[in-house]
Amino acid sequence: MKLYDTKAAELRDFVPIEKGKVGIYVCGPTVQSEPHIGHLRSALVYDLITRWLSHLGNQVTLIRNVTDIDDKVLEKANEQGLNWWELAHSNESVFASDYRALGMLLPSGEPRATGHIPQMISLIETLIANGHAYQAEGSANVYFDTLSWPSYGELTHQALEDMESEGDRGEKKNVQDFALWKATKEGEPESASWDSPWGKGRPGWHIECSAMSTHFLGQTFDIHGGGLDLRFPHHENELAQSLAAGDRFANYWIHNGLVNVGGQKMSKSLGNSVSSKDLFALAEPAVIRYYLTTAHYRSVLDYQPSVLEEAASALERLHGFLQRCERELGETQFAQVDKNPELPSEFIDEMNDDLNIPAALAVMHDAVTSGNTELDEQQLREAAQHRDQVSKMLEILGLAPSQWSLGVSEEHAALDKLIASLIARRDQARENKDYDTADEIRDQLDKAGIELSDGPSGTHWSLS
Repeated sequence: MKLYDTKAAELRDFVPIEKGKVGIYVCGPTVQSEPHIGHLRSALVYDLITRWLSHLGNQVTLIRNVTDIDDKVLEKANEQGLNWWELAHSNESVFASDYRALGMLLPSGEPRATGHIPQMISLIETLIANGHAYQAEGSANVYFDTLSWPSYGELTHQALEDMESEGDRGEKKNVQDFALWKATKEGEPESASWDSPWGKGRPGWHIECSAMSTHFLGQTFDIHGGGLDLRFPHHENELAQSLAAGDRFANYWIHNGLVNVGGQKMSKSLGNSVSSKDLFALAEPAVIRYYLTTAHYRSVLDYQPSVLEEAASALERLHGFLQRCERELGETQFAQVDKNPELPSEFIDEMNDDLNIPAALAVMHDAVTSGNTELDEQQLREAAQHRDQVSKMLEILGLAPSQWSLGVSEEHAALDKLIASLIARRDQARENKDYDTADEIRDQLDKAGIELSDGPSGTHWSLS
């Protein structure tokens, strides 16, 4: 398997530190608000990586953190007149519910930042002792000294003087220095500060992930992941402070692409954010999951309402093939499904090629096309083999029918009644040897995107 390593800026063969075991740390949400489509996409990427690495025979430990204390959390809670921890818990619950709805596997651990303050303080003490951090004069603020670390900028391939800074220089030695510990500000709640060797305060954002990742996965682990927007400054700062503390840290850095809406970058300032609540109101969770896989994980994913309709049709075609197999193979010697079939080599190659799921979906649709043709021609053994492969590929991607209880929409039910009446007219015409009328009905349905398949159990329809 090859993965694109952001730090190396190239595809690299993926070789776990320990054969058969993989440790992954993913930057989870900062829970100042409810999730949007970008949050769902990012979480799903690492769910899929976990599933594929597990399929390849690895024991995967996935750690996905929750940032429950942060400037934004405090600001939002103050705006809404809530306790910060109350807001954080409420939003965290929505994230968890949406992850479940999309069929994501539970991570091995989901640590909150507030539960690991001692580890963060210990890491900051190490950085100070190593000469890479300092306490600002006359305050409890502690900063990482970027000038003390010559390789700072290696993740995003930037020179120090070209980097954006987090605020003004103020009490910092260098404008690019970043906060490891933040002194309690006037007006902030007492519950949002902790005792430390430098005074009361709370951790900076970047130190949280460095401390939690190594606490759960060790001083060196396989993969660090997150959204493309986290590369700088968050991941750059994580890497620098972790290496400066003596940790080897992550062997591979993976970043998923962002989401556009109608061709425009999604942002609150443009007012075009698409919340998860909006998505779930428009489509079944399985359809949303399918849609989120239709662009390569490193590419921009574009959203517009029509994409959900397209995803629904594509998923219905895949599930429809399995339903047809159940009907037409259920009375034959090929009724039993092989749970561990040999997968198409093309599917394996695409999944191993930096998790190229869009291409893997194309392989699956080709298998459905072949399988439907084989059913038409009564090549039942070959059709059963394609059924087994499609079932397994859907399972690996978290899209198997058994994982979802998909309801039938009113629109689908109405369409089914209408098509059933046309199929009945076509059957009658064929019985009367009026083949012109029978062909005309089939052609009308074909032009409307409806495919008919004739088999021993009768005629069935699907979206072509």
